[in-house]
Amino acid sequence: MPRLSLTLRLTLLFGALFAAVLLGLGAYISATVERHFEEGDLVELHGKLELARSVLAQVRDEADFANVAQQLDSALVGHHSLSIAVVRDGGAGEILFASSGAGFPERVVREATVADATAYPAARVWEQDGHSYRGVVASARTGIADAPAARVVVSMDIEHHRVFMRDFERSLWLAVALAIVATGLLGAVAARGGLAPLRNMAEVARGVSTKHLHARIGMADLPVELEALAGELNAMMARLEDGFRRLSEFSSDIAHELRTPISNLMTQTQVALSRARDPDACREILLSNLEEYERLARMIADMLFLAQADNGLLPRPAETLALADEARALADFYEALAEERGLRLEFAGDATVRGDRLMLRRALSNLLSNALRHTAAGGTVRIAIDTVGDGGTGVARLAVSNPGEAIPPEHLARIFDRFHRVDAARARQSDGAGLGLAITRSIVEAHGGRVEVESAHGLTTFTLHLPLASAGATGLAANTRRAEPPPPGTDQLSSTV
Repeated sequence: MPRLSLTLRLTLLFGALFAAVLLGLGAYISATVERHFEEGDLVELHGKLELARSVLAQVRDEADFANVAQQLDSALVGHHSLSIAVVRDGGAGEILFASSGAGFPERVVREATVADATAYPAARVWEQDGHSYRGVVASARTGIADAPAARVVVSMDIEHHRVFMRDFERSLWLAVALAIVATGLLGAVAARGGLAPLRNMAEVARGVSTKHLHARIGMADLPVELEALAGELNAMMARLEDGFRRLSEFSSDIAHELRTPISNLMTQTQVALSRARDPDACREILLSNLEEYERLARMIADMLFLAQADNGLLPRPAETLALADEARALADFYEALAEERGLRLEFAGDATVRGDRLMLRRALSNLLSNALRHTAAGGTVRIAIDTVGDGGTGVARLAVSNPGEAIPPEHLARIFDRFHRVDAARARQSDGAGLGLAITRSIVEAHGGRVEVESAHGLTTFTLHLPLASAGATGLAANTRRAEPPPPGTDQLSSTV
């Protein structure tokens, strides 16, 4: 079955609803007009019935019946569609009076159920000689004592009503049909005009490409119903633009980061091959090349780790860990380096979380090594741990703070981007590739948390927010305070900022 356009669907729906309304309205009008005619006829029939009863009530003897015929004939002057018959009840049902051209068959006169002499009977309709009639049959008492009541039949030729109703209904339904068609055409025009903003949105979307991601849908003239959709589409295109920009920068950064070690390897290899060398010189060149290979290996390992994080392949939290013990274990590892640089490490607080030990140590190690690198001699690196809320719904906060030059505000929004460095001039002073903070963010997000940074007034603080372990968590792993190296892949003392 072919799919219908939205314009056609709206047109058909609107036309069907309007047709239903018009048909119902037409039926109501037709019934109302018919009922109006019926009520008008009934009023006139009851009026003539009252006249006949009044005339018969004045009859005192048989001779007076002659005056009845004369009075009833006079009452029908000018009422060509009305007919009256008076029948004596009892016996053979003698017809005392019948107007000329009476439009009712004898069975109506003789067999009809007679209403009480004081009641107004309901009207009945019958066909006679190709005409339609509406009439009433009722009793009427005479002034003759002990005489049986007379039966009065009053009828009205309603054929002209029927003709009018047929013409009226024909015109009415023709008008309804034309109105439905006109409404359908106007509805199609209105639907097409109403859907113009959607076509404009489609036109904007059609023009979006990798080279034209700046296009946005105008919000000024949009209907209220489409504002939310247009807003979401604009936000999506903004994310796409930002994503393509980051991807382009990421590709450029990868090429830049890989070019240096590969260039070093090629240069040293060419130098080594330029002339004969003794074994010791060759060994030095190979050791230098090994450093470059290790640097490449770390970079590739970090990039694979981030690719796993992007695809949700990182290990899920599995252990109950005390953050203070994990921080102290890493501090023991960096203690010698801190003393060498004249730095101090301070700790405060504790919290228990569910997580992967190696991954969390790697995240904390990246922050700690970064803080040590950017702290001047005599400074203090502080690790503060506290909690907000209760286990299961609460959050553990681990903040690593170090004094030093503040990070410019324009870099804070991109501090966790891959390969981003605040000071590009010092990029080559480190073996790191600028992936440490990106890895830290991926690890924290894999644990259902988030990481944020604040830098002002000579103090930089990175804060990890991690869900607290529930109160009923068991299996708290035995934590060691002996010095352990950071997990493989950690950017040791790398300049990630």
